[in-house]
Amino acid sequence: MKLSTLKDISIQELTTLLKVEGREQLLEKFYSLGLPNKESEAYRYFDVEKLLESDYTISPALPGAIGIGKKVVIIDGVVSTAPKGLRIYYKECESADMEHFDPMYFLSHLLSPVIIKIEVDGDAELEIEHHFTKSNSLVPYRIVLHNQANRHATIYESFIADDIENTLVLYGYDMHVAQDSTLRVVKMHSMIDSRYAMIASHKVNVAKQANALIKSFDLGGGQALQLMKIELDTYAHVDAAHLLYLNKDSKRGTVSQMIHKGEHSTSKQEAKNILDGKARGIFDALIKVERSAKYTKAEQNSKSILLHKEAYMAAKPQLEIYIDELEASHGATTGQLSEKQLFYLQSRGISYTEARKILVIAFANTLIETVKDTRQQEQIKAAFEEVFYTTHQRG
Repeated sequence: MKLSTLKDISIQELTTLLKVEGREQLLEKFYSLGLPNKESEAYRYFDVEKLLESDYTISPALPGAIGIGKKVVIIDGVVSTAPKGLRIYYKECESADMEHFDPMYFLSHLLSPVIIKIEVDGDAELEIEHHFTKSNSLVPYRIVLHNQANRHATIYESFIADDIENTLVLYGYDMHVAQDSTLRVVKMHSMIDSRYAMIASHKVNVAKQANALIKSFDLGGGQALQLMKIELDTYAHVDAAHLLYLNKDSKRGTVSQMIHKGEHSTSKQEAKNILDGKARGIFDALIKVERSAKYTKAEQNSKSILLHKEAYMAAKPQLEIYIDELEASHGATTGQLSEKQLFYLQSRGISYTEARKILVIAFANTLIETVKDTRQQEQIKAAFEEVFYTTHQRG
């Protein structure tokens, strides 16, 4: 099936094609938004139309027995193992954000007859590992994640693919950060080869006096886009950090809406982007402060380094403000590595490649080192170096 066949057909034909009886509200919302294209605001810098024109076999996640393991392992959208005692189960989707800006959020819900629900109890650390094993497939699945009030949980997320091709992963979270709690999410997504593409569409609700720390490390090649809608209640706080290190002709990045709904809510969003080859990086981020969100403090910044003359960064920080009683700032800068610093390092006997690596990692480290777990830090740095040396083979 080509997803492009969902375009320009009636809602009755969509109902039959997607077999979504009983979920008419989701279908109507998807139908009203339509499939994304190069004119769509959220997909303007991402070649989504090429993905929609590919022919896929749809592989919906179907419930199966869950074994015991140290991590949550999800293979092609199906939970394989989970830690003993973790409350993880399948269920029909009870609710979705009907005001989400991304049509693919609704399509992933429509194509997932059940969702994976994870309830994180206490001050837990949880690893979630996604595996993809099927070629020429569309792999849709949704995860609903809750933590506990007054607790502090951490999620580490990573992705592994077999030797596959022409697969599109269409997944995402509906996260609910409980009142007076902290949820840390660290995503490490390294793609050395273009084995699959990914559209990850998320919704995050941050309750009163809760903290969400969301850090994404997107490295390597391929096509991947994460779309995030984050809503903050009274005294809620979000710290979002995004690191891109891209090579070859990859197109990857983040499209986000940070929506302040409650008074005294605060947010900080920082992106660091390092682009080589013909890569295109994307940081399209909106901070919206509603009339109910007096005394908001919001900060947003993007910094980019281009390592090749054909690399391109689409940085679009935005503010949409409906009140006066707030503090808000945003900005974006793009540049190259300092020739003086490169010359200095080379004059000390360091090769050109190693000098570039030192400067690039120094630029990235301010985000990598915000990951408190040393083992996770080292894994991110190792993945970073693997991608770097794949690109820079010369000595």
